[in-house]
Amino acid sequence: MRVLVTTTGTVVTHALADDLLLLDGADILIESGVISSIAPSQELVQELDADGMAPSNLEVLDVGRKSVVPGLIDAHTHLIWAGDRSDEVGKRLSGMSYHDIAAQGGGIGRTVRATAEATVDELRQIGIKRASIARRSGTTYLEAKSGYGLETQAELNQIQAAHETGNVEGLPGVHATWLGAHAIPQGHTEEQTVERLLSEQLPSVIEQGYAESVDVFCEPGWFSIDSTERIMNEAMARGLSGRLHIDEFVDSGGAALAAKLGVVTADHTLKSSNEGRQALADAEVITGYLPGTPHMLGMDMPNIPATPGPFTLASDFNPNCPSLSLPFAASLAVHRSDVTPQAALAAVTSTAAMSVPRTDGVKHGVLEPGAAGSLNVLAGGSWEGWCLSPGHDPFQWTVIDGHVTQHENSLHVAQ
Repeated sequence: MRVLVTTTGTVVTHALADDLLLLDGADILIESGVISSIAPSQELVQELDADGMAPSNLEVLDVGRKSVVPGLIDAHTHLIWAGDRSDEVGKRLSGMSYHDIAAQGGGIGRTVRATAEATVDELRQIGIKRASIARRSGTTYLEAKSGYGLETQAELNQIQAAHETGNVEGLPGVHATWLGAHAIPQGHTEEQTVERLLSEQLPSVIEQGYAESVDVFCEPGWFSIDSTERIMNEAMARGLSGRLHIDEFVDSGGAALAAKLGVVTADHTLKSSNEGRQALADAEVITGYLPGTPHMLGMDMPNIPATPGPFTLASDFNPNCPSLSLPFAASLAVHRSDVTPQAALAAVTSTAAMSVPRTDGVKHGVLEPGAAGSLNVLAGGSWEGWCLSPGHDPFQWTVIDGHVTQHENSLHVAQ
Protein backbone atom coordinates (compact mmCIF):
# COMPACT_ATOMS: atom_id res chain seq x y z
CA MET A 1 0.00 0.00 0.00
CA ARG A 2 1.15 3.49 -0.87
CA VAL A 3 -0.02 6.70 0.80
CA LEU A 4 0.20 10.23 -0.60
CA VAL A 5 -0.27 13.01 1.95
CA THR A 6 -0.87 16.37 0.31
CA THR A 7 -1.21 19.75 2.03
CA THR A 8 -1.02 23.42 1.11
CA GLY A 9 -0.19 24.21 4.73
CA THR A 10 3.13 24.35 6.55
CA VAL A 11 5.22 21.18 6.73
CA VAL A 12 7.92 20.91 9.40
CA THR A 13 10.43 18.51 7.90
CA HIS A 14 13.15 18.88 10.55
CA ALA A 15 12.84 20.43 14.02
CA LEU A 16 16.08 21.32 15.76
CA ALA A 17 16.48 23.27 18.98
CA ASP A 18 18.03 26.21 17.09
CA ASP A 19 16.65 25.69 13.59
CA LEU A 20 13.46 24.74 11.81
CA LEU A 21 13.16 23.49 8.25
CA LEU A 22 9.77 24.31 6.73
CA LEU A 23 7.99 23.75 3.46
CA ASP A 24 5.10 25.87 2.28
CA GLY A 25 2.90 22.97 1.29
CA ALA A 26 4.08 19.55 0.11
CA ASP A 27 3.18 16.17 -1.31
CA ILE A 28 4.66 13.33 0.76
CA LEU A 29 4.65 9.90 -0.86
CA ILE A 30 5.04 6.89 1.45
CA GLU A 31 5.81 3.49 -0.04
CA SER A 32 6.30 0.29 1.99
CA GLY A 33 6.29 2.36 5.17
CA VAL A 34 9.10 4.71 4.08
CA ILE A 35 8.98 8.19 2.55
CA SER A 36 10.01 7.80 -1.08
CA SER A 37 9.47 11.36 -2.30
CA ILE A 38 8.63 14.87 -1.11
CA ALA A 39 7.60 17.45 -3.72
CA PRO A 40 5.85 20.84 -3.84
CA SER A 41 2.15 20.67 -3.09
CA GLN A 42 0.03 19.08 -5.85
CA GLU A 43 3.05 18.16 -7.99
CA LEU A 44 2.84 14.42 -7.25
CA VAL A 45 -0.95 14.57 -7.34
CA GLN A 46 -0.83 16.03 -10.85
CA GLU A 47 1.67 13.41 -12.00
CA LEU A 48 -0.67 10.67 -10.84
CA ASP A 49 -3.68 12.35 -12.45
CA ALA A 50 -1.86 12.66 -15.76
CA ASP A 51 -2.64 9.01 -16.43
CA GLY A 52 -6.31 9.60 -15.89
CA MET A 53 -6.55 7.94 -12.48
CA ALA A 54 -4.47 7.24 -9.43
CA PRO A 55 -3.19 3.66 -9.04
CA SER A 56 -5.61 1.41 -7.17
CA ASN A 57 -3.06 0.73 -4.43
CA LEU A 58 -2.63 4.42 -3.59
CA GLU A 59 -4.43 6.14 -0.72
CA VAL A 60 -4.54 9.93 -1.15
CA LEU A 61 -4.90 11.95 2.06
CA ASP A 62 -5.67 15.56 1.13
CA VAL A 63 -5.56 17.59 4.36
CA GLY A 64 -6.19 21.02 2.85
CA ARG A 65 -4.32 23.83 4.59
CA LYS A 66 -3.48 21.91 7.74
CA SER A 67 0.07 21.76 9.07
CA VAL A 68 2.16 18.59 9.18
CA VAL A 69 4.91 17.64 11.65
CA PRO A 70 7.05 14.49 12.01
CA GLY A 71 5.76 11.60 14.07
CA LEU A 72 6.43 12.07 17.79
CA ILE A 73 8.81 9.76 19.70
CA ASP A 74 8.32 9.12 23.41
CA ALA A 75 11.80 8.46 24.78
CA HIS A 76 10.83 7.34 28.30
CA THR A 77 7.79 5.27 29.28
CA HIS A 78 6.87 2.50 31.68
CA LEU A 79 4.26 1.14 29.29
CA ILE A 80 3.61 -2.34 30.69
CA TRP A 81 2.26 -2.77 34.23
CA ALA A 82 -0.94 -3.84 35.96
CA GLY A 83 -2.90 -2.51 38.93
CA ASP A 84 -3.92 0.95 40.12
CA ARG A 85 -2.26 3.27 42.64
CA SER A 86 -4.55 6.26 42.28
CA ASP A 87 -5.30 6.24 46.01
CA GLU A 88 -1.68 7.12 46.81
CA VAL A 89 -2.19 10.76 45.82
CA GLY A 90 -3.96 11.36 49.13
CA LYS A 91 -0.94 10.02 50.99
CA ARG A 92 1.37 12.36 49.10
CA LEU A 93 -0.90 15.31 49.86
CA SER A 94 -0.82 14.39 53.54
CA GLY A 95 2.95 14.83 53.52
CA MET A 96 4.24 11.34 52.86
CA SER A 97 7.24 11.10 50.55
CA TYR A 98 7.69 8.72 47.63
CA HIS A 99 10.03 6.69 49.84
CA ASP A 100 7.59 6.71 52.78
CA ILE A 101 4.81 5.28 50.62
CA ALA A 102 7.11 2.58 49.28
CA ALA A 103 8.16 1.65 52.83
CA GLN A 104 4.51 1.01 53.70
CA GLY A 105 4.03 -1.45 50.85
CA GLY A 106 2.92 1.03 48.24
CA GLY A 107 4.83 2.55 45.36
CA ILE A 108 6.74 0.33 42.98
CA GLY A 109 6.29 -2.76 45.17
CA ARG A 110 2.50 -2.53 44.94
CA THR A 111 2.60 -2.41 41.16
CA VAL A 112 5.11 -5.26 41.11
CA ARG A 113 2.68 -7.52 42.93
CA ALA A 114 -0.17 -6.73 40.51
CA THR A 115 2.07 -7.11 37.45
CA ALA A 116 3.44 -10.47 38.63
CA GLU A 117 -0.11 -11.83 38.74
CA ALA A 118 -0.80 -10.89 35.10
CA THR A 119 -0.15 -13.28 32.22
CA VAL A 120 1.90 -12.33 29.17
CA ASP A 121 -1.31 -12.12 27.13
CA GLU A 122 -2.91 -9.82 29.69
CA LEU A 123 0.18 -7.61 29.70
CA ARG A 124 0.19 -7.56 25.89
CA GLN A 125 -3.44 -6.44 25.81
CA ILE A 126 -2.60 -3.70 28.31
CA GLY A 127 0.27 -2.60 26.08
CA ILE A 128 -1.89 -2.56 22.93
CA LYS A 129 -4.57 -0.45 24.63
CA ARG A 130 -2.02 2.04 25.93
CA ALA A 131 -0.15 2.20 22.61
CA SER A 132 -3.45 3.07 20.93
CA ILE A 133 -3.90 5.93 23.40
CA ALA A 134 -0.35 7.13 22.70
CA ARG A 135 -1.07 7.08 18.96
CA ARG A 136 -4.09 9.32 19.57
CA SER A 137 -1.65 11.87 20.97
CA GLY A 138 0.67 11.63 17.96
CA THR A 139 3.24 9.12 19.24
CA THR A 140 4.62 6.96 16.45
CA TYR A 141 7.47 5.24 18.34
CA LEU A 142 8.24 4.82 22.02
CA GLU A 143 10.65 3.38 24.54
CA ALA A 144 9.12 0.95 27.05
CA LYS A 145 10.82 -0.20 30.24
CA SER A 146 10.29 -3.28 32.33
CA GLY A 147 10.89 -2.90 36.06
CA TYR A 148 7.53 -3.86 37.53
CA GLY A 149 8.38 -7.54 37.50
CA LEU A 150 11.66 -7.57 39.47
CA GLU A 151 11.68 -11.39 39.50
CA THR A 152 13.20 -12.85 36.33
CA GLN A 153 10.14 -14.42 34.69
CA ALA A 154 7.96 -11.41 35.43
CA GLU A 155 10.59 -9.12 33.91
CA LEU A 156 10.82 -11.31 30.82
CA ASN A 157 7.03 -11.22 30.53
CA GLN A 158 7.03 -7.42 30.57
CA ILE A 159 9.75 -7.21 27.95
CA GLN A 160 7.97 -9.75 25.74
CA ALA A 161 4.67 -7.87 26.02
CA ALA A 162 6.39 -4.60 25.10
CA HIS A 163 8.11 -6.19 22.12
CA GLU A 164 4.92 -7.78 20.83
CA THR A 165 2.98 -4.54 21.28
CA GLY A 166 5.52 -2.83 19.04
CA ASN A 167 4.91 -5.42 16.31
CA VAL A 168 1.19 -4.65 15.99
CA GLU A 169 0.61 -3.06 12.59
CA GLY A 170 -0.48 0.57 12.76
CA LEU A 171 0.58 1.09 16.39
CA PRO A 172 3.73 2.85 17.62
CA GLY A 173 6.91 0.81 17.38
CA VAL A 174 8.59 -0.09 20.67
CA HIS A 175 12.19 0.06 21.88
CA ALA A 176 12.28 -2.32 24.86
CA THR A 177 14.45 -1.55 27.89
CA TRP A 178 15.37 -3.88 30.75
CA LEU A 179 14.89 -2.06 34.07
CA GLY A 180 15.33 -4.99 36.44
CA ALA A 181 17.14 -2.62 38.79
CA HIS A 182 14.02 -0.56 39.49
CA ALA A 183 13.62 -1.45 43.16
CA ILE A 184 15.01 -3.82 45.78
CA PRO A 185 12.54 -6.64 46.47
CA GLN A 186 11.23 -6.89 50.01
CA GLY A 187 13.43 -9.10 52.15
CA HIS A 188 16.51 -8.66 49.97
CA THR A 189 19.58 -6.48 50.43
CA GLU A 190 20.95 -4.27 47.68
CA GLU A 191 24.01 -6.53 47.31
CA GLN A 192 21.84 -9.65 47.05
CA THR A 193 19.68 -7.95 44.44
CA VAL A 194 22.64 -6.88 42.32
CA GLU A 195 24.11 -10.39 42.44
CA ARG A 196 20.80 -11.91 41.35
CA LEU A 197 20.35 -9.37 38.55
CA LEU A 198 23.78 -10.10 37.12
CA SER A 199 23.94 -13.86 37.61
CA GLU A 200 20.35 -14.78 36.73
CA GLN A 201 18.27 -12.01 35.20
CA LEU A 202 20.70 -10.34 32.78
CA PRO A 203 21.68 -13.63 31.08
CA SER A 204 17.98 -14.48 30.67
CA VAL A 205 17.24 -11.06 29.17
CA ILE A 206 20.11 -11.43 26.72
CA GLU A 207 18.98 -14.93 25.77
CA GLN A 208 15.40 -13.72 25.20
CA GLY A 209 16.77 -11.13 22.77
CA TYR A 210 13.98 -8.51 22.90
CA ALA A 211 15.56 -5.82 25.11
CA GLU A 212 17.68 -3.21 23.36
CA SER A 213 18.71 -1.10 26.36
CA VAL A 214 19.40 -1.32 30.07
CA ASP A 215 18.31 1.18 32.72
CA VAL A 216 18.87 1.51 36.49
CA PHE A 217 16.99 3.62 39.05
CA CYS A 218 20.07 5.30 40.50
CA GLU A 219 18.85 7.08 43.63
CA PRO A 220 19.59 6.84 47.39
CA GLY A 221 17.20 4.26 48.81
CA TRP A 222 17.12 2.37 45.54
CA PHE A 223 20.45 1.66 43.78
CA SER A 224 23.71 3.34 44.79
CA ILE A 225 26.29 4.80 42.44
CA ASP A 226 28.53 1.75 42.91
CA SER A 227 25.74 -0.77 42.29
CA THR A 228 24.50 1.19 39.29
CA GLU A 229 27.95 1.31 37.73
CA ARG A 230 28.41 -2.41 38.21
CA ILE A 231 25.05 -3.31 36.62
CA MET A 232 25.49 -0.89 33.73
CA ASN A 233 29.01 -2.03 32.92
CA GLU A 234 27.94 -5.68 32.81
CA ALA A 235 24.82 -5.04 30.73
CA MET A 236 26.48 -2.67 28.29
CA ALA A 237 29.32 -5.18 27.82
CA ARG A 238 26.64 -7.69 26.80
CA GLY A 239 25.46 -5.36 24.03
CA LEU A 240 22.66 -3.35 25.63
CA SER A 241 22.74 0.43 25.18
CA GLY A 242 22.72 2.47 28.37
CA ARG A 243 19.98 4.63 29.88
CA LEU A 244 19.71 5.91 33.45
CA HIS A 245 17.21 7.31 35.96
CA ILE A 246 19.26 9.84 37.95
CA ASP A 247 19.02 12.66 40.50
CA GLU A 248 15.23 12.73 40.66
CA PHE A 249 14.98 13.48 44.38
CA VAL A 250 18.53 14.42 45.41
CA ASP A 251 21.83 15.12 43.66
CA SER A 252 23.65 11.87 44.36
CA GLY A 253 26.24 12.22 41.59
CA GLY A 254 24.15 10.42 39.00
CA ALA A 255 24.98 12.91 36.26
CA ALA A 256 28.72 12.42 36.74
CA LEU A 257 28.23 8.65 36.58
CA ALA A 258 26.12 8.89 33.42
CA ALA A 259 28.83 10.98 31.80
CA LYS A 260 31.54 8.54 32.90
CA LEU A 261 29.63 5.56 31.50
CA GLY A 262 28.76 7.35 28.26
CA VAL A 263 25.12 6.26 28.33
CA VAL A 264 22.74 7.40 25.61
CA THR A 265 20.45 9.33 27.93
CA ALA A 266 20.22 10.38 31.58
CA ASP A 267 16.63 11.06 32.59
CA HIS A 268 14.87 13.05 35.33
CA THR A 269 17.96 15.08 36.44
CA LEU A 270 15.71 17.33 38.53
CA LYS A 271 18.36 17.75 41.21
CA SER A 272 21.50 17.46 39.09
CA SER A 273 24.07 20.19 39.66
CA ASN A 274 25.17 22.61 36.98
CA GLU A 275 28.51 20.80 36.91
CA GLY A 276 26.71 17.51 36.42
CA ARG A 277 24.65 18.87 33.56
CA GLN A 278 27.76 20.22 31.88
CA ALA A 279 29.45 16.84 32.29
CA LEU A 280 26.51 15.23 30.47
CA ALA A 281 26.83 17.73 27.63
CA ASP A 282 30.60 17.23 27.40
CA ALA A 283 30.09 13.45 27.22
CA GLU A 284 27.36 13.88 24.56
CA VAL A 285 24.79 12.27 26.84
CA ILE A 286 21.23 13.38 26.14
CA THR A 287 19.37 14.87 29.10
CA GLY A 288 15.85 13.48 29.35
CA TYR A 289 13.21 15.71 30.95
CA LEU A 290 9.89 14.27 32.10
CA PRO A 291 7.73 17.30 32.97
CA GLY A 292 4.65 15.28 33.84
CA THR A 293 6.35 13.65 36.82
CA PRO A 294 7.24 16.78 38.85
CA HIS A 295 3.84 18.16 37.86
CA MET A 296 2.08 15.10 39.29
CA LEU A 297 4.32 14.95 42.38
CA GLY A 298 4.05 18.68 43.14
CA MET A 299 7.75 19.32 42.58
CA ASP A 300 9.43 22.31 40.94
CA MET A 301 9.89 22.21 37.18
CA PRO A 302 13.45 21.97 35.84
CA ASN A 303 15.12 24.93 34.15
CA ILE A 304 15.14 23.23 30.78
CA PRO A 305 16.33 26.18 28.63
CA ALA A 306 19.57 26.29 30.66
CA THR A 307 20.49 22.75 29.57
CA PRO A 308 23.97 22.93 27.99
CA GLY A 309 23.44 19.93 25.71
CA PRO A 310 20.65 18.23 23.75
CA PHE A 311 17.52 17.21 25.63
CA THR A 312 14.37 15.20 25.11
CA LEU A 313 10.89 15.57 26.54
CA ALA A 314 9.02 12.38 27.36
CA SER A 315 5.85 11.29 29.10
CA ASP A 316 7.33 9.02 31.82
CA PHE A 317 4.03 7.15 31.72
CA ASN A 318 3.84 5.17 34.99
CA PRO A 319 1.40 4.50 37.85
CA ASN A 320 2.18 7.90 39.40
CA CYS A 321 2.10 9.77 36.08
CA PRO A 322 -0.58 8.02 33.99
CA SER A 323 -0.36 10.20 30.90
CA LEU A 324 0.83 9.10 27.46
CA SER A 325 0.37 12.52 25.88
CA LEU A 326 3.57 14.08 24.57
CA PRO A 327 1.64 17.28 23.65
CA PHE A 328 0.69 17.56 27.33
CA ALA A 329 4.28 16.99 28.50
CA ALA A 330 5.47 19.58 25.99
CA SER A 331 2.78 22.02 27.09
CA LEU A 332 4.13 21.83 30.63
CA ALA A 333 7.63 22.55 29.32
CA VAL A 334 6.39 25.47 27.20
CA HIS A 335 4.08 27.07 29.75
CA ARG A 336 6.05 26.40 32.93
CA SER A 337 9.70 26.12 31.83
CA ASP A 338 9.84 28.67 28.98
CA VAL A 339 10.69 26.11 26.30
CA THR A 340 9.71 27.30 22.82
CA PRO A 341 7.29 25.18 20.75
CA GLN A 342 10.16 24.69 18.27
CA ALA A 343 12.61 23.39 20.90
CA ALA A 344 9.88 21.20 22.36
CA LEU A 345 9.14 19.71 18.94
CA ALA A 346 12.83 18.96 18.42
CA ALA A 347 12.89 17.26 21.82
CA VAL A 348 10.20 14.76 20.78
CA THR A 349 11.31 14.25 17.17
CA SER A 350 14.90 14.63 15.96
CA THR A 351 16.58 14.48 19.39
CA ALA A 352 14.26 11.75 20.62
CA ALA A 353 15.20 9.74 17.53
CA MET A 354 18.83 9.79 18.68
CA SER A 355 17.72 8.54 22.08
CA VAL A 356 15.36 5.89 20.68
CA PRO A 357 16.61 4.48 17.37
CA ARG A 358 14.28 2.19 15.48
CA THR A 359 14.96 -1.52 15.67
CA ASP A 360 15.04 -1.75 11.86
CA GLY A 361 17.55 1.10 11.55
CA VAL A 362 15.21 3.34 9.55
CA LYS A 363 15.65 7.03 10.32
CA HIS A 364 12.72 8.71 12.05
CA GLY A 365 11.75 11.95 13.75
CA VAL A 366 12.17 13.85 10.45
CA LEU A 367 10.37 14.02 7.12
CA GLU A 368 12.72 13.27 4.24
CA PRO A 369 13.15 10.58 1.57
CA GLY A 370 14.34 7.37 3.18
CA ALA A 371 12.90 8.21 6.59
CA ALA A 372 9.98 6.43 8.21
CA GLY A 373 6.57 7.28 6.78
CA SER A 374 5.36 8.54 10.16
CA LEU A 375 3.83 11.97 10.63
CA ASN A 376 1.04 13.96 12.25
CA VAL A 377 -1.48 16.29 10.64
CA LEU A 378 -2.65 19.01 12.99
CA ALA A 379 -6.32 19.83 13.33
CA GLY A 380 -5.41 23.50 12.86
CA GLY A 381 -3.29 25.50 10.47
CA SER A 382 -0.40 26.52 12.78
CA TRP A 383 2.28 23.95 13.53
CA GLU A 384 2.91 25.62 16.92
CA GLY A 385 -0.49 24.37 18.05
CA TRP A 386 0.93 20.89 18.51
CA CYS A 387 1.78 21.65 22.16
CA LEU A 388 -0.56 24.46 23.17
CA SER A 389 -3.82 22.69 24.04
CA PRO A 390 -3.36 20.67 27.26
CA GLY A 391 -6.29 18.35 27.78
CA HIS A 392 -7.02 18.13 24.06
CA ASP A 393 -5.15 16.17 21.41
CA PRO A 394 -4.06 18.51 18.60
CA PHE A 395 -3.92 16.05 15.70
CA GLN A 396 -6.55 15.05 13.16
CA TRP A 397 -4.53 12.30 11.48
CA THR A 398 -1.56 10.22 12.55
CA VAL A 399 0.39 8.15 10.04
CA ILE A 400 2.65 5.35 11.32
CA ASP A 401 4.81 3.66 8.70
CA GLY A 402 2.19 4.47 6.09
CA HIS A 403 -0.80 3.33 8.17
CA VAL A 404 -3.30 6.19 8.47
CA THR A 405 -5.46 6.76 11.54
CA GLN A 406 -8.04 9.56 11.59
CA HIS A 407 -8.84 11.01 14.99
CA GLU A 408 -12.32 12.20 15.88
CA ASN A 409 -13.36 15.10 18.11
CA SER A 410 -10.37 17.32 17.35
CA LEU A 411 -10.26 20.62 19.22
CA HIS A 412 -10.01 22.83 16.11
CA VAL A 413 -12.64 23.06 13.41
CA ALA A 414 -11.75 21.93 9.90
CA GLN A 415 -9.88 24.40 7.76
